Amino acid sequence: MPPSDAASNLDLDLLAASLRADSSDVGAFVESLATKLEAAVPGRVRVQRRRPGLLGGKRVQAIALDAGDRRLELRLEGGALESRCSRLSGGIVLKSEPLDTDAWLSALGDALGEEARRSEATRLALERLLIQ
Repeated sequence: MPPSDAASNLDLDLLAASLRADSSDVGAFVESLATKLEAAVPGRVRVQRRRPGLLGGKRVQAIALDAGDRRLELRLEGGALESRCSRLSGGIVLKSEPLDTDAWLSALGDALGEEARRSEATRLALERLLIQ
């Protein structure tokens, strides 16, 4: 089945629901989302991690995904999520605007769906994420 036909079978609402599943615990949600995106679109997502103190593991502070002419960014600041969508041209941000989390997740689902239509490997990775 060609990637464009297979991608049409990818349910973006199901993907968004999967991404929202951990949203009751913001820290766990961001960690889970970062892990899922790193698996689905390696090289297209940048995850910034920091150690919150002297001890313990690093925690996700920011996620950025470049999707065509857009950059979707999610930051965890003091336990609250901040999400933005930026317009890019040649890797330079032309315009950046805040989005609420649901709108950001919707934009992320759209971007991942578009990527899945272009890439069989991404489509398969997204399908694996949906059945986890």
